[in-house]
Amino acid sequence: MTLSSSFQNSSAHALAAFGWDDEWAAEFAPYADQGLLPGRVVRVDRGQCDVMTADGVVRADTAFVTPHDPLRVICTGDWAAVEPAGTPRYVKTYLPRRTAFVRSTSSQRSEGQILAANVDHAIIAVSLAVELDLGRIERFLALAWESGAQPLIVLTKADLVPDPTTLGYLVRDVETTAPGVQVLTVSSHTGEGTDVLAAVVAGGTSVLLGISGAGKSTLANALLGADVMEVQETREVDGKGRHTTTTRNLLALPGGGVLIDTPGLRGVGLFDAEAGVGQVFSEIEGYAAQCRFHDCAHEAEPGCAVLEAVAGGALPERRLESYRKLLRENERIVAKTDARLRAEIRRDWRQKSAEGRANYSAKRGGRV
Repeated sequence: MTLSSSFQNSSAHALAAFGWDDEWAAEFAPYADQGLLPGRVVRVDRGQCDVMTADGVVRADTAFVTPHDPLRVICTGDWAAVEPAGTPRYVKTYLPRRTAFVRSTSSQRSEGQILAANVDHAIIAVSLAVELDLGRIERFLALAWESGAQPLIVLTKADLVPDPTTLGYLVRDVETTAPGVQVLTVSSHTGEGTDVLAAVVAGGTSVLLGISGAGKSTLANALLGADVMEVQETREVDGKGRHTTTTRNLLALPGGGVLIDTPGLRGVGLFDAEAGVGQVFSEIEGYAAQCRFHDCAHEAEPGCAVLEAVAGGALPERRLESYRKLLRENERIVAKTDARLRAEIRRDWRQKSAEGRANYSAKRGGRV
C-alpha cells in the first residue's frame, strides 16, 4: 500500500460522516501525494474558511482560491486540499464539484452567486403560516433542478393548519406545481414529519433553502436534535422574519448525512437555468412536443397543443404564465452574460492590439 492510499483510507473513515467516499479519495490522490490534507468546507467568511479535516476543524486562508469569476470562489460544501501546517494555513485548491446551487445576484446584473456545492438534496422550506406563493416555489425548483440536486419541498408549520381538508388542498396545490418532487408536511413544534425528512436526507448532503420566516432554522434544529441554530420570531402581519442565519454552515446530522443551512433569500433570480425551468414545467414541454410547429411560441399559433391544454382545462393558465415569465427572465440573464463575455473579449482584443501597435512603433523607432 502506497503512502497516498494509506493516507486516503485513514481520512475516509474520519470524514465519512461529512460525505467522503472512494470517488472523492480517487480525485484527491494527486494532492495526497503532495502532502496536502483533504477536508470539507463547513463555513466561508471574509477570505477565510473553516475546513473539517481528519484532525478536526482548521481555519484556512483562501487567497489561492479567490478568482475573479464569482462562480469559481470556494464555498460551503466544497472538498478542499489544505496545507498540513503553517501560519496561516492555506487552501491550495478544491476538487471539481459534482453539483452547484447557483442564483443570479441581482436582476440588474449578470453575475451568478454560488450558494452551496456538492449537494444531493435541495430542501425548499415553505411556510404554511402565510399564503402560498406558487411562483416563488417554481423559481426555487428551477434553480434546484439546474444544480443537479434532487429537490424536496417541505411545508413547515403544519400545526398552524389544523383542518385536514384545508391542508390537503394546500399539499395538492404544491404537488401540482412541483411534478416529480416529493412534498412533505412538517411541524417542528409537534415533531410531525421530521422523522420522514431525516430518513430522506440521511447519507447525503442537503442544502436548506427558503425565504426568511420559512422556519429553516427551526427545521435545522429538529434535524440536528439540538438548538444549534438561533431562532427568531416571525411577524404576525406577513409571516416574515429577520435573517437568523447570516452565513452558510455545514453540519453533520446525528441520523446520517450533512446539512447546509443558508440565510433567508430575499431574491431568487435565475442564472442560466433553462434546463431547470423545463424540468419544473415538464408537462408544458410535453404538450409543446405535440404542437404543429416545432418553434411554436404558444401565443396564438394554430395547432398549439399547449393552448389547447389550457382551453380544455388540463393545464392551468397560471402555470403557462409562470413558464413564460421564467423563460423570459432566464433569456435576459443569458443575454447579459453573453454580452459581458463579448465585452471582455473586445477589451482583451483592444488591449492586445494597442500593445502590438506600441511594440511596432518601438521597433520602427529603434531602426531610425
